[in-house]
Amino acid sequence: MEQRDILDVIGVGVGPFNLGLAALIDKKDCTYKCFEQKDEFNWHPGMLLEGTTLQVPFMADVVTMVDPKSPYTFLNYLHEHERLYQFYFFEKFHIPRNEYNHYCRWVASQLSGLEFNSTVKEVKMHEDAKPYYEVTVEKEGKLYTYYSYHLVTGVGTQPVVPRDFQTVASDTFYHSAHYKMKRQQTLQAKSITVIGSGQSAAEIVYDLLQQQPEFEYKLNWYTRSKGFYPMEYSKLGLEHFSPDYTRYFYRLPEEKKESVLRNQALLYKGISFETIGNIYDLIYERTIGGKEVPLTMRALTELAGVEKINDTHLLTLHQYEQDSFEKEESEIVIMATGYHAKEPAFMEGLKEHVLFDEKGQLKINERYQVEMKKKGAPLFVQNGELHTHGVGAPDLGLGAYRNAVLINQIAGKSVYKIYKNTVFQKFGF
Repeated sequence: MEQRDILDVIGVGVGPFNLGLAALIDKKDCTYKCFEQKDEFNWHPGMLLEGTTLQVPFMADVVTMVDPKSPYTFLNYLHEHERLYQFYFFEKFHIPRNEYNHYCRWVASQLSGLEFNSTVKEVKMHEDAKPYYEVTVEKEGKLYTYYSYHLVTGVGTQPVVPRDFQTVASDTFYHSAHYKMKRQQTLQAKSITVIGSGQSAAEIVYDLLQQQPEFEYKLNWYTRSKGFYPMEYSKLGLEHFSPDYTRYFYRLPEEKKESVLRNQALLYKGISFETIGNIYDLIYERTIGGKEVPLTMRALTELAGVEKINDTHLLTLHQYEQDSFEKEESEIVIMATGYHAKEPAFMEGLKEHVLFDEKGQLKINERYQVEMKKKGAPLFVQNGELHTHGVGAPDLGLGAYRNAVLINQIAGKSVYKIYKNTVFQKFGF
């Protein structure tokens, strides 16, 4: 066989999790590359609204929770940008979302192993004595081949509009992920409807409420949820986003996990107390002196149909407890309907090697490694293990921990310390 340069690890996708992998592995004795099809790092650019913040403390940067001495910490970012005193007086754990994105871009700019404008087209596994991956990458119209002993997928999730309404998607009927890019056009509309009751929906409604006196549009907010509920954010509730709870959840019987996840929706869905408070306070002020409530809000109400009529949409709304229907015209419709994982095309070449459960989901072991039909090169998953590891899978605060677990396996030694006790309460017996 020809002599090949084989990297220790290749990462597919550069979101916060594989960015953290690169930052944590960069100074170690491991060779790596991470490929991203976008032309630069940009974290949820459509929701980088002024006044919005992360829902986790600033220590959920890409390294601090396992390596607070790293040059890539958020505090060092502040130091390098001469903002430590301003942050000191800012006195907030939850940093602006725009600043988190700027911090991540600063980290990315220093890592030579990141390759943007690079789409992973195909992955094959070679089952040699020491198995390895062959990764085909397209960049600027040309194909390149790389090899690695480990592969880490971190391709994230995609905005989802319910299938029944995908055919009406347009510049005036769009997912919340595109809000900032379409905001100026949206503000010119005579009527705007937001569908959904998660944090993104609430942030958009608050932004639109603030602009409403100037632009004078009609504003509607509907959700099929039972209410505009807050996310659980008590200190003991937050302990569910810990290595301890992740271990507890992983060891539950498979048949239990799905029902447990169903009952934990408000741990990671819903709206922050602060955003609910901001919306309520603004409505309260706008209704002084008997003025009309400036928006229509209805829970228990699902979008049942959409008909495009000239420059507007005729929405059919279903209040499912009363089983009654109403019609509503809206020029702009913003679907804050969440994100789903989508299997990347390159996984096709690995299907003959990996194991799936009865529901067609990847079987993933406790150390985030996909189980193989027979011994093969390790394949790790970032933020694709909700079904096996629980609610902490997409949480930024657990990203560094998961990367430490991965890197210790890739390096074949304990590079990063893994804490055994991280919370005060006990999960299970």
